Amino acid sequence: MGMLVNFSPELANWIDHNLARGCGVDALVDSMVAQRFEPHIARGLAQAFWRARVEGRPAPQEAVAIDDAPQPYVYETPRLPKGPFIRTADRDVPVLMRLERPMLAVLDGVLGLDECAQLIELARPRLRPSTVVDPVTGQDTVTENRDSDGMFFQLCETPFIAQIDQRISQLMNCPVEHGEGLQVLRYGPQAKNTPHFDFLVPSHAANRASLDRSGQRVSTMVIYLNDVASGGETVFPEIGLAVTPKPGNAVYFEYANSLQQVDLASVHAGAPVQAGEKWAVTKWMRERRFVPA
Repeated sequence: MGMLVNFSPELANWIDHNLARGCGVDALVDSMVAQRFEPHIARGLAQAFWRARVEGRPAPQEAVAIDDAPQPYVYETPRLPKGPFIRTADRDVPVLMRLERPMLAVLDGVLGLDECAQLIELARPRLRPSTVVDPVTGQDTVTENRDSDGMFFQLCETPFIAQIDQRISQLMNCPVEHGEGLQVLRYGPQAKNTPHFDFLVPSHAANRASLDRSGQRVSTMVIYLNDVASGGETVFPEIGLAVTPKPGNAVYFEYANSLQQVDLASVHAGAPVQAGEKWAVTKWMRERRFVPA
């Protein structure tokens, strides 16, 4: 059974405005509950507007059907290996912290300082303004939500890149060929990345084709390449966590299970760089072998 919940145009505008500026579902729910909304109704309304936005559909009008028993995300055995450190072919990587929900870990010394510097210098001449995929058209666009410069290496492009790809695949416990190519990003002063998810939503042809070829993204590793004078943390707003950049260290998180669910608690953002610049490299893993377009 379900119920139909009517809402005012003013509430619809408020939800849509806050989603557009990067608020997460949980933050909206907290605000609505503080205004005496019943928690289940508040979450159903916020999720209905969020789903419409990420799937490229018009926002709901006048009423939303809410399930009586929403299905929570099922946390399965993490892909990340257990233990205080993870052994790879060329180094042991200490695990500084772990969370279960969402599945997240901070890793120490994934890259050496010389490797960080080499990645920056290899990426620097290939940087271009970063883009995001428009949720309706599927086209890459430059947007104020991501004001950085970036580039992609091909998978195992050189012996140096192959060594890093192989080490990361062992840490993430996924085959090398399941990985997308390393993406290096540079954020200048005041640059940021607003709250977003890394999993793919089949809201347009490009994402549907990518999901058909390679399956869903299942996990992410962000490795910091330099010291940031101030700011630039990786923020997980739904759980109140901010990871401070330290060269060579990484934050790892998972967000897709075998039931085809995705974890909304994995929403994350890059805090503005207050001073200096921030360099980072990201690896995404897929369910199956990654096949580029």
